[in-house]
Amino acid sequence: MVAARMAVEDFGASVLGRPIQVVAADHQNRVDVGAHRAIAWLEREGVDMITDSLNSAVAIAVSHVAAKRRRIVINTGAASTRLTNEDCSPYFVHHTYDTYALAHGTGAAVVKEGGKTWFFLTADYPFGHSLELETGTVVLAAGGKVLGAARHRFNAADFGAPLSAARASGAQIIGLASAGGDMINAIRTAAAQGLGQRQSIAGLLVFTSDIHALGLEATQGMYVTEAWYWDLNDATRGWARRFFERMKRMPSMVHAGTYSAVTMYLRAVGATGTDDADTVMKWLRANRHTDMFGKNMRVRADGRLLHDMYLLQVKKPAESKMPWDYYHVRRVIPAAEAFQPLSASRCPLVGRR
Repeated sequence: MVAARMAVEDFGASVLGRPIQVVAADHQNRVDVGAHRAIAWLEREGVDMITDSLNSAVAIAVSHVAAKRRRIVINTGAASTRLTNEDCSPYFVHHTYDTYALAHGTGAAVVKEGGKTWFFLTADYPFGHSLELETGTVVLAAGGKVLGAARHRFNAADFGAPLSAARASGAQIIGLASAGGDMINAIRTAAAQGLGQRQSIAGLLVFTSDIHALGLEATQGMYVTEAWYWDLNDATRGWARRFFERMKRMPSMVHAGTYSAVTMYLRAVGATGTDDADTVMKWLRANRHTDMFGKNMRVRADGRLLHDMYLLQVKKPAESKMPWDYYHVRRVIPAAEAFQPLSASRCPLVGRR
């Protein structure tokens, strides 16, 4: 909400002579709640664009709701590649990151470092399934092996059984195909129980806030893939400090992505002189986009926003020079490499305009 409101303020608070309003709702990670809230916004409350949509199952449902009503969704939080494949929409933009980019960034780096055998702890909903599949594909392509997986419900309270199965597998790498609280709880449980000497954890979706919560002692050396980091350059640092003044914590890539998504949408409305969804989407696809999130970004036919990604490695405690100084940038992953090639798309919109 704060990131979206910052974008509105920076744009000028109005567009086409009308004030810009930001509304928000908590979908509670429930598909039905998210879908019903979206219907109310789009049919009765005059909402033109929905952003964030964190949680892949909710995002898929909201995208379907919006497409039927010819309204735009610019997703910044959900990751499943289904959103630009089987469930793609002419009114949907997948902005910030996805499971393909996470798998090919972190998964490839870990295999290259010698992590050849994997066992997955997977959140049992579309995001987790997609991340496990994408990362497993990367591991196999690199000559590694996937020894198994244990699925857990979203917001699981107990990771004892899944971690016991992971230890019993003998896999070198325990891949966490989960995020947020599930990922944090799994790492904390693993630390409390103790892993085998030859086993390591790979967090496949890790936010800066997760590193902050877990601490560098517990996460040092971990590879992570992100779309944005607050300490990349002067532009990211400047915006992050403004965000910090309001929130007293540094922003994640989803905060930065939400700012960028709202900015892109408002620029499109201003440039076209209308909030008609077809006209706005045509403009978004026809133009390149640059802001503090990325440079020369473009929206592909399947809705994927193309931009660079970053392979990061968590610093050792002694290497961190100040609060929130958590990452070494190990590699810039070019946009053309970071995301699924269009030739592999399963989106029915590909090949049509």
